[in-house]
Amino acid sequence: MRKLTFILVAFLISVSMSAQDEKKGYEFTVIKENAITPVKNQANTGTCWSFSAMSFLESELLRMGKGTHDLSEMYNVRRNYEDKADKYARTHGHMIFAQGGSFADVVETLDEYGLVPEEAYTGLLDGNDRHNHTEMEKVLAGYVKGLIPGRSLSKQWKVAYNGILDTYMGEKPETFTYEGKTYTPQQFRDYLGIKQSDYISITSYTHEPFYKSFAIEVPDNWRWAHSYNLPVDEMIETIDHALLNGYTVAWATDVSEVGFSRQGIAIIPDENAVENAGTDQAKWLGLSESERRSSVSGKIGYEILKEKDITQEMRQEAYDNYETTDDHGMHIYGIAKDQQGNKYYMVKNSWGETGPYNGLWYASEAFVRYKTMSIVINKASLPKNVAKKLSL
Repeated sequence: MRKLTFILVAFLISVSMSAQDEKKGYEFTVIKENAITPVKNQANTGTCWSFSAMSFLESELLRMGKGTHDLSEMYNVRRNYEDKADKYARTHGHMIFAQGGSFADVVETLDEYGLVPEEAYTGLLDGNDRHNHTEMEKVLAGYVKGLIPGRSLSKQWKVAYNGILDTYMGEKPETFTYEGKTYTPQQFRDYLGIKQSDYISITSYTHEPFYKSFAIEVPDNWRWAHSYNLPVDEMIETIDHALLNGYTVAWATDVSEVGFSRQGIAIIPDENAVENAGTDQAKWLGLSESERRSSVSGKIGYEILKEKDITQEMRQEAYDNYETTDDHGMHIYGIAKDQQGNKYYMVKNSWGETGPYNGLWYASEAFVRYKTMSIVINKASLPKNVAKKLSL
């Protein structure tokens, strides 16, 4: 009898543990996956905008049948440091001078800058294999800030400034040889078939009219580049339409949200949902809101949690209250579902092959609805009804 009781208890424990295991962890089924190039590492730099934009363009080349090409992020970063210093001087220092930027710093400079392969310009010197712009940024910022108090600027200030960039990153190439042929950056862009006019930026906020363009008011949009403004439902429709038709999406978002987990998951959990309490609902109902939030945050990436229903008003409030900022750029390349049928976007990051998905993330639709600052797409991927409303 004692042996039978022991077996029964062991069986019940096993069933209980199995039930708990079923609730934990993610199992993804791919709905649509578009081609991407290998994950890179921006390392100690604030250059996610260049890494994600170049990844986006590399996927464009794959989609276009141009083959696999490794484009130089640091060539574009180097050129943007030059432009940023010029605008800083012209605005008398009334703008941010830092490593951050936006997709416009890549897409809207294609005509002028062109493109360069990674092998022609790495931005690394002295045998280094890891980017670190910490010291360089301090030197550059100190230099340009020192210019402002003067009543006039010498004709040599840009020469000296470029000397700093040359010292830390190397001289930018005027020509280079790639696969046996010599190109300028502009000729290489044309060889690849990348056109600046093919790409547009989209956002979704209510303080500006829908179906018009405006400059998103965030510090990293120092070029004051414009984005088309869509209702959030149509922004999601645009993302889905692009992905399902073989295109990818450059994605500017906010990863300071607690739901962005190093476990490769990005969600907007509902800390007040009883479903997120697990089996101990009685205790859950007695917790304060901050205690619930803490409890839920510990489960992100390990359990499938009920998320908030995101509205246009919630997006706007988070933006207006500085809760949504332009702090990271990534690359959306597909759609997947978890074992409960919840929808996620497949995302390529630029933090190296880290986490359980080796540098890739799964961002829920709720997260993308709530925390998207802007996206860049090939305008050919727009749904026809949206293109008509934008007069494109």
